[in-house]
Amino acid sequence: MTHIDAGPELDPVHPRPLPSRATGLTGAEVEERRARGEVNDVPLRSSRSLSEIVRANVFTRFNAIIGVLWLIMLAVAPFQDSLFGYVILANTGIGIIQEWRAKKTLDSLAVIGEAKPTVRRDGVATAVSTSEIVLGDLIEIGPGDKIVVDGECAEADGLEIDESLLTGEADPVVKQPGDPVMSGSFVVAGGGAFTATKVGREAYAAQLAEEASRFTLVQSELRTGISTILKYVQWMMIPTAIGLVISQLVVKEHGFKDSVARTVGGIVPMVPEGLVLLTSVAFAIGVIRLGRKQCLVQELPAIEGLARVDTVCLDKTGTLTEGGMDVSELRPLNGTEFGEEYVAQVLGALGESDPRPNASLQAVIDAYPAAEEWRCTEALPFSSARKYSGAAFSEGDGTTSAWLLGAPDVLLPAESPALAEVDELNRQGLRVLLLARVGGKHDSLSDPAAKDDAEPAALVVLEQRLRPDAGDTLRYFAEQDVKAKVISGDNAVSVGAVAAKLDLPGAENTVDARTLPADQSAMADKLDEGTVFGRVTPQQKRDMVAALQSHGHTVAMTGDGVNDVLALKDADIGVSMGSGSEATRAVAQIVLLDNSFATLPSVVAEGRRVIGNITRVATLFLVKTVYSVLLALLVVCFQVEYPFLPRHLTLLSTLTIGVPAFFLALAPNKERAKPHFVKRVMRYAIPGGAVAGIATFVMYMVARHYYTGSDALNAETSAATLTLFLISMWVLAIIARPYTWWRVCLVAAMGLGFLLVLAVPWLQDFFALKLVGAVMPWTAVGVSVVAAAVLEFLWKWVGRRFPV
Repeated sequence: MTHIDAGPELDPVHPRPLPSRATGLTGAEVEERRARGEVNDVPLRSSRSLSEIVRANVFTRFNAIIGVLWLIMLAVAPFQDSLFGYVILANTGIGIIQEWRAKKTLDSLAVIGEAKPTVRRDGVATAVSTSEIVLGDLIEIGPGDKIVVDGECAEADGLEIDESLLTGEADPVVKQPGDPVMSGSFVVAGGGAFTATKVGREAYAAQLAEEASRFTLVQSELRTGISTILKYVQWMMIPTAIGLVISQLVVKEHGFKDSVARTVGGIVPMVPEGLVLLTSVAFAIGVIRLGRKQCLVQELPAIEGLARVDTVCLDKTGTLTEGGMDVSELRPLNGTEFGEEYVAQVLGALGESDPRPNASLQAVIDAYPAAEEWRCTEALPFSSARKYSGAAFSEGDGTTSAWLLGAPDVLLPAESPALAEVDELNRQGLRVLLLARVGGKHDSLSDPAAKDDAEPAALVVLEQRLRPDAGDTLRYFAEQDVKAKVISGDNAVSVGAVAAKLDLPGAENTVDARTLPADQSAMADKLDEGTVFGRVTPQQKRDMVAALQSHGHTVAMTGDGVNDVLALKDADIGVSMGSGSEATRAVAQIVLLDNSFATLPSVVAEGRRVIGNITRVATLFLVKTVYSVLLALLVVCFQVEYPFLPRHLTLLSTLTIGVPAFFLALAPNKERAKPHFVKRVMRYAIPGGAVAGIATFVMYMVARHYYTGSDALNAETSAATLTLFLISMWVLAIIARPYTWWRVCLVAAMGLGFLLVLAVPWLQDFFALKLVGAVMPWTAVGVSVVAAAVLEFLWKWVGRRFPV
């Protein structure tokens, strides 16, 4: 609340005292503080540094295992048996390059989307980047601005700050000069200025805000699931590898070096090394694709999270409608003494009294010029919780008056006949404000009782501009079985009419949020039934998100206003418009820099592509891990040479996993994301790997009994390799479904690649693959056909027996 006394020293445009207005630091003082290092030097990064990217991609547990084995193979075996090491180098390089590209995309978008605080220096207000603020700077703030450093309030014009993100207290705190302000809080009403008292890393909450908005590759079900799988793989690998080393060194009929090579050949394929790489690459490419559409992903798993969303909570203003509005009609109410010309003067004065108007008041300002002879003596800024603003004036003829402008159903008693007129306008999708005169018996407009006996003067009818892309986006969500809930502070009937114009299913189910039960479970039931909710307070938005989550929903919240901040923070995914307040952009995981609601389907599509495809290719990688472990165990139990050299498994992995997985991971995929990643992958990988491992070992043992002579092991290896390749190709053919022309071509190309190796003599020698005779090769084909039939049966049986 601010009282402004009329007098000659007031500026007629912005009626606030100018002589007492602080001028802020001088240019010399700013330079002096910079020289002393008193600068807000907390780096605001949206991504990892290049060194962190290199470290994350190079120094991994499995790279260390593969690296040691690679060095061993370089020492004891031919070049072709160490090819797997070069594949790992190439994979790591690809991962670094893709994430570096994603980093550059994110950094450039972060600069575009960065909000610049306004500091007052030498009496002039200037926008600067957050990192340029120095100790002692005077920083101006208004509704929606985030407090970026700790400070002390210097000026207050009805200033209310929400500190709930720091303290947990939901009610805004009214600030007066001298009061502390905390970094990480944000302005909900009024305006003012504060002096920076702590900058840089001394402002602890600023560090927390930086950490929260940093680019990250963690905290997603996908990556957590992969980490869980890799942990179990590691524990399986260690005893199996030890047993394999001992058994192969004991069975040394073909020499020490050959035994070492076959030991390494058994260990290397147990490592699903490409799985982590492909996940990172898929996420990174998703960031780059979305970046081209002016979508800033502040937390990488947000791509995955939005794909899992089943409920989207939409704020009407700025999401379904554009921010601007137009006054379409002014209706003086019957029975009042106020004429239209006088009402227009009042509205002009009200618009002039607020230096930081919201969209509704801006429409009034655009329609009604300021009354030059009116002086503002008291101002009450608009608050989402109050749903009205006001001002008191000394009019040109010396009389005084006080006025409120806001929601009719808040300012009028329930029995008021004017509400019927308001409801009719709301049903047409129009927004209606009530102008009411306050009686003189109240000391302050901030007194809640001031509105109770306010005299209605006129209705201000505003026409909202629908976003041209909103209807298509809502239809997309409906087709994808994602429920859209419109949650707005406006009148429920008006919001429902807007939603109906956009053909939102269930738009007729409007609910006034003031009637919602406080109990979370009961509220969740009402939310499941309804679609459009009006007169929602900021705290209610937060409660509604929590209620939906309590019913197992994955909730996304969109918004652009300061009243959306708490709900955005608590939602599973927060989506902010680029033109929204600084506070909403700070807490949202996704920022639509072009303010286009139509970008959301692209984000959902990217998330679905990543999750669906990684789930698909993870099965390929883990089938290989399972059959590698199983083959190693069977070799140890039967005390025979391991059937493969590293070159054989490099060839198989490249043709049946590496190359096809890369294309499958980046392919379009519109399948809705499903939970339980680990269970979903392992229920197919275990039986698939078991069938491949057992069938290959059976063929190997049959070949051992068939072939004799000095070169028998090579012939046995070739027969086992053919068997494993054919079974792995069948697994690939199953994973690639449903077929499209390019997927059929991909599978066929991998098959032709293997035939090329078998047909070209120098490739036969390079990969030590030569099929001997006709009996064993055709036997391998027969075993593979049986294994393929078993795979088909198991795939269908698992789908029925273990649904996820």
